[in-house]
Amino acid sequence: MIESLEKMLAKGVDNSLLRFGLGKGYLDLGENAKAVEHFQRCVEIDPKYSAAWKLLGKAHLALVDHAAARLAWERGLEAARAHGDKQAEKEMTVFLKKLDRADQR
Repeated sequence: MIESLEKMLAKGVDNSLLRFGLGKGYLDLGENAKAVEHFQRCVEIDPKYSAAWKLLGKAHLALVDHAAARLAWERGLEAARAHGDKQAEKEMTVFLKKLDRADQR
């Protein structure tokens, strides 16, 4: 799947959905730096894409960058609240609470 998405990107197709797909694919493979790159581009294209903010935070967390994960989830919460995405809002709230507990250790 990633190969076909990368081919589309190479042909000049670039949109939030494509970048989300690439980010998710790389995240699933454990290639977190590449995932961050694509999720970051996704939210630059569409700052309201709460699912992308959520996974961007997860990718940053996997890279042990707590500050970047926190920032992504905080921005994601704003996007989720603005668009009534209750599920993403709940998930990112939980992620932030877990991050707070981890940072207190």
